[in-house]
Amino acid sequence: MRREGHADEERGGEGGPRRRAADRGRYGRLSRERVLAAAMAVVDAEGLSALSMRRLGAELGVEAMALYRYAPGKDELLDGLVEAFHLEAEALEPEPDGGGPTGAEGQEWRRRLHGIARAMHAVALRHPRVVPLLATRLLTVPLARRPAAVLRVDERVLEALDAAGLDEAAAVRAHRAFTAWLLGYLFADLREMVDAPEEPHPDFRLGLHLLNVRDFPRLRALAPAMAAPGGPAELAAGLDALLDRATADASPGRDGGGR
Repeated sequence: MRREGHADEERGGEGGPRRRAADRGRYGRLSRERVLAAAMAVVDAEGLSALSMRRLGAELGVEAMALYRYAPGKDELLDGLVEAFHLEAEALEPEPDGGGPTGAEGQEWRRRLHGIARAMHAVALRHPRVVPLLATRLLTVPLARRPAAVLRVDERVLEALDAAGLDEAAAVRAHRAFTAWLLGYLFADLREMVDAPEEPHPDFRLGLHLLNVRDFPRLRALAPAMAAPGGPAELAAGLDALLDRATADASPGRDGGGR
């Protein structure tokens, strides 16, 4: 008797097409989207260290070898998670207004950048254990080899900065600053602070008794406030300060020019 997921191929009925039985798991036929969704679920529940082809195959109810059609190796699987993260954020971004000036300052380009930042932050809250990949894969994967969903974020940011009236050099500087602020804020807002979740007192919950008060007086004093996330409001305030500075010297003659 054939065991589902172990035979190389099976016939799909009388005269029907042949297909790989290994592609049929407990959730039906595999697809790249289904594989990445399962990988995201594993990381959400157990962390990046738990993700492997064997673990993912067990989650989907197939042998690990069946997954290599969709992710040829661990690096491609990690890049797929980054891609899935950005696709989820892209779906949350507000549509470009296209109907003229918006907001108190009439700057649609600024609204678009805020939309990108808010969407990335929202998805980071859903998948905090995937966030480290946003930095590590950026450091290891060349620009042209990054997933299209990742490149589209860069393209939209540069498009908005162009609409703000920045020349090429200023746009590059602003893009770099935007990326650094957004990634840095995600890491700061999501950093682990709690040492003992069951402890009601903040000093013990944060493990502050483990820090020598003579060596770290300010850290001990401010850690409870630091443990509270800044949320979208602080993200927006920092982004506005950055954009005000980045566009201060923009040429006034270009459409949508800076302040």
